[in-house]
Amino acid sequence: MTISRREALAGALAGGTIALSPDIAVAQTPAARVPALPAAPPYRRGFDGQRVSDLGDGRFLNPLLAGDRPDPAILKDGADYYMTFSSFDSYPGLTIWHSRDLVNWSPRTAALTRNIGSVWAVSLEKHQGRYYLYIPVKARPNAIYVIHADSIDGPWSDPIDLKLPNHIDPCHAVGEDGSRWLFLSGGDRIRLAADGLSTVGAVEHVYDAWHYPEDWDVEGFAVEGPKIHRHGGWFYMVTAVGGTAGPPTGHMVIAARSRSINGPWEQHPGNPLVRTVSTDEKWWSRGHASLVEAPDGSWWSVYHGYENGFWTLGRQALLDPIEWTADGWFRMKGGDLSQPLPKPKGGRAGPHGQPLSDAFHTLALGSKWNFFRPAPDESTRARVEGGALILQGRGTAPVDSSPLLLTAGDQAYEFACDIEIAPGGTAGLVLFYDDKLYCGLGFDEKAFVTHQYGIERGRPANPNGRRMTIRIANKRHIVAIHTSGDDGATWKRFDRGMEVSGYHHNVRGGFLMLRPGLYAAGPGEAKFRNFRFRALPDAT
Repeated sequence: MTISRREALAGALAGGTIALSPDIAVAQTPAARVPALPAAPPYRRGFDGQRVSDLGDGRFLNPLLAGDRPDPAILKDGADYYMTFSSFDSYPGLTIWHSRDLVNWSPRTAALTRNIGSVWAVSLEKHQGRYYLYIPVKARPNAIYVIHADSIDGPWSDPIDLKLPNHIDPCHAVGEDGSRWLFLSGGDRIRLAADGLSTVGAVEHVYDAWHYPEDWDVEGFAVEGPKIHRHGGWFYMVTAVGGTAGPPTGHMVIAARSRSINGPWEQHPGNPLVRTVSTDEKWWSRGHASLVEAPDGSWWSVYHGYENGFWTLGRQALLDPIEWTADGWFRMKGGDLSQPLPKPKGGRAGPHGQPLSDAFHTLALGSKWNFFRPAPDESTRARVEGGALILQGRGTAPVDSSPLLLTAGDQAYEFACDIEIAPGGTAGLVLFYDDKLYCGLGFDEKAFVTHQYGIERGRPANPNGRRMTIRIANKRHIVAIHTSGDDGATWKRFDRGMEVSGYHHNVRGGFLMLRPGLYAAGPGEAKFRNFRFRALPDAT
């Protein structure tokens, strides 16, 4: 008997679980729970104790890249793989990550250095020896830019405005006749000129996406993130619907195919291919998928999802194996991704991630540190001298000082730094979502400055003057702050604790994550030395 996924869901809701295949099941009645799975093994630990996907025994455990790595855009370039993610208001932005085995990734450089606005889901492509990034900017109206380079490490060109208002999520595609296109949100597309740097003609609507049952808990229809892949004589369009956040069951992956880039598009009979069906699952709101071939010829999908209970970490990158079926379709094989999976074979495993601790011998702007919503001259504010980061003060507080931030992907961690301020200046450490929602501790020469909920919460006396060490621990959303006036020989707990599980998109909007960082405000320059980061895998 052949049964559709919708029928399977209807049967499951009527009182059971109906298997779609020997290893895929759609569950449950609303009151049911996902069957208990074996406990996943502990993560391996890398730089600064951060979790590493590669378990070292031929298996890996998601997330592929921890922390906020949303809307992954991946490119296979011979034996190399490159990937980048939405960088929103962080600059330098669009950091390029590199891998040889699809599991271990390290950062290279940032492709976008000029602030053009909040950068959403991009398309990373190589065409006739040149690299392209098609960059949507969320604004009123929206815009899409393109930059290009002859090397993945740049230099990248200045952004070129393609003058495409009110569209996001571009995907570059080449037709069977060599024509170049941008597929867009909403099932639309527009033709590109032969050089890929301008458009030809008008936007046209070419695809009506599959629609989920009306009784599913979703955020909204939101046809977005199209990715076009050519395989076996077919063009495949992989799309996200259901909304990116909101209910954990909303975001999903669907697909369609056509013999021609011009359509018509046939819906995948197994839609949706990926969807979180229960809040008991490890990964929520899974979607925005791309397909990629591994070194051994196997095929995989990269997409994003929120970790159960940790909206604050943003949408993390996930790797899911796929299987091409005899009817020319494909299916996802990884289930809910809570368990280890066999690694793709072949390729060379390099280092994964990077140290977040920083002795400031160099200034790793773009590859490690990013300014939030910087002014045009922001990069000139920062320099390194004699093992210190020198940061010119700006504004009055984190709200307007354009903090310098990191992406941390562990559920629990602590970070500390030695800080020296100029007369009249203010500086400190923060956990920063955006300019309206952050917490942390700063100080001037007379008083501490307490930050919570994105506002100032008090100015108790500072006994340490213009130089001190601050340490912030975020232990699964419980925040404790310590200070030291003797370079960390002794510590005093600051008399305000915090709980930050609500510092995330479904409260504030913006699709960001809670990031550790530092800020300098007011006149003069602040000096930051010996930034230490440490994941806390055993924190309770």
